[in-house]
Amino acid sequence: MTDFIKKSEIKNNWVHIDATNAVVGRLASQISKILRGKNKATFTPHMDDGDFVVVTNVSKIKFSGNKFENKRYYRHTGHPGGIKETSPKLLMAKKPEEVLKLAVKRMLPDGPLAKKQLTKLKLYKNDNHPHAAQKLSFFNFATMNKKNTIAN
Repeated sequence: MTDFIKKSEIKNNWVHIDATNAVVGRLASQISKILRGKNKATFTPHMDDGDFVVVTNVSKIKFSGNKFENKRYYRHTGHPGGIKETSPKLLMAKKPEEVLKLAVKRMLPDGPLAKKQLTKLKLYKNDNHPHAAQKLSFFNFATMNKKNTIAN
């Protein structure tokens, strides 16, 4: 019989990730694992056991290949003929946090639990963030694999 974690036993930690020169897809997959709690031995699919993630320097993330120019994001207004499209280049100019947030959101399962887990993601354009009091543990994403960063 499998023992599932109870709500009273959940302990949420705070993780800090520096996104300087990080590849978007690789970073988003790692963030989604932390948000869901899959990096813990107590992972339970129907409980919110994940940690809070603070990502700084989001404006310095990179795309591999030609995705920065050629990738397209689509959304629909809900009206007939209301499909809108944008590229990462345009989105980074306006809201750099939105690029990473969309990537993480699409790696989480659909439903109310994923929406709750996405609220634990805190994104900041530069080094400044108001979460110093939470005793963040630093997650060194760049040293995990040499493909995780692109030096330009």
